[in-house]
Amino acid sequence: MKRWIRTAVRGALLVEVVGVAVFAAVYDSLDFRIYWLGGGAITEGTRVYSEQLAAHWFTNTPFMAALFAPVSAVPLGVARVVWQLASVGAFAWACSAALELAGRRPSRLAVAAAVAGGLLLEPVWHSLFLGQVNLFLLALVLVDVRRVSLGRPAGIGIGIAAAIKLTPAIFVMLLLIAGRTRAALTAGVTFVLCGSAAFLIAPDASRLYWLHTFYDTSRVGVPYISNQSPYGAAARISGGVAHVGGWFEPVPLAIGFFGLAVAAGWAKRGDWLSAAAVAGVTGLLVSPISWAHHWVWIVPVLILLVRNGGRAIALCGYLLFLLAPLWWTPQGGGPRQYGFHGLLTLVANCYLVAGSVFLVYMAVRLSARRGGRAPVGPIHVDGAGPGAVAFGRAPVPENAGAILGPPLRPGRRPGGPA
Repeated sequence: MKRWIRTAVRGALLVEVVGVAVFAAVYDSLDFRIYWLGGGAITEGTRVYSEQLAAHWFTNTPFMAALFAPVSAVPLGVARVVWQLASVGAFAWACSAALELAGRRPSRLAVAAAVAGGLLLEPVWHSLFLGQVNLFLLALVLVDVRRVSLGRPAGIGIGIAAAIKLTPAIFVMLLLIAGRTRAALTAGVTFVLCGSAAFLIAPDASRLYWLHTFYDTSRVGVPYISNQSPYGAAARISGGVAHVGGWFEPVPLAIGFFGLAVAAGWAKRGDWLSAAAVAGVTGLLVSPISWAHHWVWIVPVLILLVRNGGRAIALCGYLLFLLAPLWWTPQGGGPRQYGFHGLLTLVANCYLVAGSVFLVYMAVRLSARRGGRAPVGPIHVDGAGPGAVAFGRAPVPENAGAILGPPLRPGRRPGGPA
């Protein structure tokens, strides 16, 4: 049976990777084209932000555009294929880091299964469909968090991720609140250095971005159904951005304080997978723009739920992000999209609802742990070193190893020989 599972997983993954390569060769992914054009325009004054590229605005940081400056010298089709295959590689890296944070040794089979299953989820394949950067950001953050959990020097990955797209900066706050000051300082310095490098390359574009563009949500369609943030939902329910009043301003602040408090609570207990998953979802709920393809954080969330024994909840979450029912609802405006229409509105904002429920769920679990009722999940191993966890002392399902791979053992290097 195990041999059959291994063959099926590897076969499915091979088909998916070949499919990604073929798709990248024949389809002109819009967002990647914008990245590629942005790299070519970054040294041309303010053009990268003052003119539309491929009939859309470039909305990422000057550092992101600077990274694509050399890429823009490569033919678009070749660059796109390399980028998409590298995205799959980054996703595998992220899955491996998440499995290690879950306390499991990331065997090839476990990583292959996580990648094969994850590629079917709408946020993941949507990122590939558009040629987005999300999978690289997920990998940079999770690998850095893994280093934090092991007590190793960390922060560079988070700093680079935040310099590319601002949302990962929430992890700098998590590090500060959790008492990992050196890692937080490293992340902050890395962010500043990346921004400074971009300023040296493109001073005019950098000034325009940091003084005006980065907070300008008018450049994107906030009410579009793909925006699964509280701000996007508020715009749809109230009938447009113009109808979202000052009452909304405290909402992201309250969510941010709540989510970071929960994430820091888990971090201080040594459960960095829970901390990372909560912080990632909090970042999505705080940001005014959280497109459906930004919700790749569902992958570490699902790994966390399986690790904690919540297989039924994990299955429901997997099906939700597999089927992506938000796309079944009206998307182009009009009375059926705007206003509150009961179940239809909940379905239209299903990622937002799921993320909010997850934060409350993790807060309740944290409260139960503080109250002495230890929930299913990892606990510290005496003398096992920073970030080590043991599953033998917690009520983890008997078949957890078949799902996530064998547990890490005290005294052994994560990812090393069993």
